[in-house]
Amino acid sequence: MSKLSASEIKHIKALSGKKFRDESRSFIVEGEKMLSEALNSGFELLASYRTEDIGEAQMSRISSLSSPSPVLGILRMPDTSTVPEIQSKGLYLALDSVRDPGNLGTIIRICDWFGVDGIFASEDCVDQFNPKVVQASMGSIFRKSIVYTDLERLCRTFLNKGLPIYSTLLDGKDIYECELKPQGLILMGNESRGVSKSLRALCTDSLLIPSFAQGPHAESLNVAVATALTLSEFKRRDRYEK
Repeated sequence: MSKLSASEIKHIKALSGKKFRDESRSFIVEGEKMLSEALNSGFELLASYRTEDIGEAQMSRISSLSSPSPVLGILRMPDTSTVPEIQSKGLYLALDSVRDPGNLGTIIRICDWFGVDGIFASEDCVDQFNPKVVQASMGSIFRKSIVYTDLERLCRTFLNKGLPIYSTLLDGKDIYECELKPQGLILMGNESRGVSKSLRALCTDSLLIPSFAQGPHAESLNVAVATALTLSEFKRRDRYEK
């Protein structure tokens, strides 16, 4: 059984921090299925470690999971800095200051499920290669990456192309009763503050996911849940109401 050196352990553990991930252009993936999906999606494997080779104690030291998987891989980070050309018939998602890693990972998985054409995020969103984001995406991050960019500039690009920008707001129109186009940009906001005022001003339509509860009810929906419901309605309309 081989042992990792102190410097190797330090290097791997440092990848839990965004600064070191950016400097080394690498990130961690844990689990057989996740690593297999990454390799099948064309990601470059830089190193891999197995419990059978390094022992449970050392795997526990380098793992970010409470129950370490039997394999941990370090992958080359892809270049996601270029904003792709916006397609006039595409449906895109933009995230404004989403900070929770679990939410972001789940949203990536949701976008993979519903076939969203692209995901954008403000610069202050949680990093997509955060280990918790990667894990929560359940492999979808290898098919749906995020472009971090200036969302105000992005919104103006959509407007200049004559494409609608939708946002979900508590004072919006009932999503089940208003007209929805199958293309454009859907904007989801921060977990506590929602969509920022500067971005609201650029939206062409504001949508509300109504509550069906009688009497007192939850104040709002989790951003990942709201994203799933919103995308589901857009895709349902596009498929069944043409």
